[in-house]
Amino acid sequence: MGKPLERLKKRSQFLLVAAEKKKYVCNGFIMQALYRADQSNQTRIGFTVTRRVGNAVTRNRTKRRLRAAVRIVFNRFNQAGIDYVIIGRKSTAHTSFPQLESDIHQAITKFTSQQSKNR
Repeated sequence: MGKPLERLKKRSQFLLVAAEKKKYVCNGFIMQALYRADQSNQTRIGFTVTRRVGNAVTRNRTKRRLRAAVRIVFNRFNQAGIDYVIIGRKSTAHTSFPQLESDIHQAITKFTSQQSKNR
């Protein structure tokens, strides 16, 4: 495995990413991105799942599945200088794991291609 990803933990960090209004929507989750101007080499990521998804057990399972899929995909395709927020949905707990990985890869590819266009 690679080194662990830095996490977004404060509400203000999540709101900053949401204010950027760059997002990728798929059946299993919503991914938001913020391109940081400081050109840090660290990718930061935050996970959130609302109460609408289910009880605490379901929400925690959803976050665990997303973290595991992100860990696998980011070890292969780590792009520095971007903050990500992943919002879990009801279907995340039931989506196949390979499909989650594929969706995360597509989202990251979209954001990194946009980042390279903006430079």
